[in-house]
Amino acid sequence: MTNPRTLSLTENAQTLCELPVLTGSIGPNVVDVQALYRDTGMFTYDPGFNSTASCRSSITYIDGEQGILLYRGYPIEQLAEQCNFLEVCYLILNGELPNEKELAEFQYNVTMHTMVHDQLTNFFKGFRRDAHPMAIMVGVVGALSAFYHDALDIRSKSDREISAIRLIAKVPTIVAMCHKYSTGMPFMYPQNKLSYVENFLRMMHATPCDDYVANPVLVRALDRILVLHADHEQNASTSTVRLAGSSGANPFACVTAGIACLWGAAHGGANEAVLNMLEKIGDVSRIPEYVKKAKDKNDPFRLMGFGHRVYKNYDPRAKLMRQTCHEVLNELGLQNNKLFELAMELERIALEDDYFIEKKLYPNVDFYSGIVLHALGIPTNMFTAMFAMGRTVGWIAHWDEMIADPEQKIGRPRQLYTGAMRRDVPANHRKSTI
Repeated sequence: MTNPRTLSLTENAQTLCELPVLTGSIGPNVVDVQALYRDTGMFTYDPGFNSTASCRSSITYIDGEQGILLYRGYPIEQLAEQCNFLEVCYLILNGELPNEKELAEFQYNVTMHTMVHDQLTNFFKGFRRDAHPMAIMVGVVGALSAFYHDALDIRSKSDREISAIRLIAKVPTIVAMCHKYSTGMPFMYPQNKLSYVENFLRMMHATPCDDYVANPVLVRALDRILVLHADHEQNASTSTVRLAGSSGANPFACVTAGIACLWGAAHGGANEAVLNMLEKIGDVSRIPEYVKKAKDKNDPFRLMGFGHRVYKNYDPRAKLMRQTCHEVLNELGLQNNKLFELAMELERIALEDDYFIEKKLYPNVDFYSGIVLHALGIPTNMFTAMFAMGRTVGWIAHWDEMIADPEQKIGRPRQLYTGAMRRDVPANHRKSTI
């Protein structure tokens, strides 16, 4: 990281301050404004932080214009094709892909931590059966710190590693428990002989009366969904985890903050919104009507699952998810299912229609992942919880990176105040005006 030049801020031909320009290994240069207030008495103003780098990070790189997503330098396309989710977890946490021995040890450690404390199951009974799974997750994941407080020294690298393993291992168990609780079925506990994804699918779909053996095609599909959602740079939930962690909060509390943020409809609810939209359209014959509505600036209707805030080109994850989507539909013989037929026709129109091509409104990863999750038998209200399961490794990796960063400070954004100026409380402010 070098400082090749500075940027001068001037007013009336007078230099107010010199701001260093920082250069990373790839991507745009960054103007270091840390001394701006000290030297000028001014703040920067950037709602949504679209032009603000909040930290240094070596985990994930995105080029939205070129449609590039790299985990630790590796293209997402290669990782999704050649690696499983736990390999990617190891990479995100440690910076390098594991060799055979390292992967075996990592898989063993995760497998040995998939069980949750038995008393934790009592927390579920405090929720209504119809509570949203994300509401339950916020409560239960947050409660983990009450059961696993033996390794919460955030300044200890080994403690942070143990917490990371525990979260990656236990969140799938909690997600499956959320589903079972909402349907009134008994919890299914993990089995050490199964792989990470096989274990999760069994906990979701098996019952004490009837076991569940996962279809390998479906296992691979869900594994790929988790890989594609493992991290996405400084998005809203990851930034929330970092902000919470900057105060010194424990990792379970910080990840819970990320889960709460992810629950927002503008962030993690997109794939759920896709299914709701398809159900609203209802039939292939009505697609032209809704495409017309989507093109009308005065119509509030929006096609969900198209375009992306970061990617101004094709979402690199969408191509992989599209392939997975068709593999799953073919495997399950769902090509002629009404809902999936509708989705595929909408996809065809969007990829051929000049309006969508001109505005680069390509189907994104949420469009396809919602369809795949539905085909896997995952209820729509569980979609965001599935997203959280995949993103947990990214959250904990960013938290760990931030804690280890010597420049780390408690997050404290500033503001442009637009309220009343100083004024005095009237002496008779309580007297009636009648």
